Amino acid sequence: INWPVRHLMKQIELWNQSDEKIKLNANLGSFTTFLALYMENRDGILYTTVYQKPSYEPYYLPFNSIHPLHMKKNIPFTMLLRAIRYCSIFQAYLDEREKLRMALLLNRYPNKTIEQQFNNVLLRFNIDQPLTAINYDKYRQNVLDSPYTERIEIDYDKVMFIHFTYCSSMKGLPLKFHTIWNKSFGESPINEIRPILGTRNVKNLQRRLTNII
Repeated sequence: INWPVRHLMKQIELWNQSDEKIKLNANLGSFTTFLALYMENRDGILYTTVYQKPSYEPYYLPFNSIHPLHMKKNIPFTMLLRAIRYCSIFQAYLDEREKLRMALLLNRYPNKTIEQQFNNVLLRFNIDQPLTAINYDKYRQNVLDSPYTERIEIDYDKVMFIHFTYCSSMKGLPLKFHTIWNKSFGESPINEIRPILGTRNVKNLQRRLTNII
């Protein structure tokens, strides 16, 4: 909203009266940040990119951790999707993509996995060609216009949660469990209950020290 300064100040005063627990301050200038988003007015054109705090460190869940593979694969996918949404120009997107690639490599992500997940982002939004300076605006707008998928509410009265300590030898347990469950209770009333398997972290030294501190 292109408001005069006086109008903005008055509106902020009204907003501050609506809730005593929330106080807003005016920040007048050509640029600002909000969470992980950097915004700048460049001669009347809005420029945006990913914002990283001064304390930022390029640390993500290490690829050699014991966490399930799908959790680790989701990181490059989600971070590149954020780069497309936040970067308003192609060069800013390229810079953010390469910074992300280097951070993932430092956290021992194979380059093959990184490329696969980057490509999966494009496939997810039916982008069938590499992003370029010519087509970036068009495809980015398609991403921004894509509908938000609402989470389906779960009736937890008919859900049974089962947790187990995850390790690499247990990755096939969920499939085996559901196979045996369906075979054993397929015709039983208990089959109305939906079992959900979840993992818990190994109680290693790092977790113990964290809890003590």
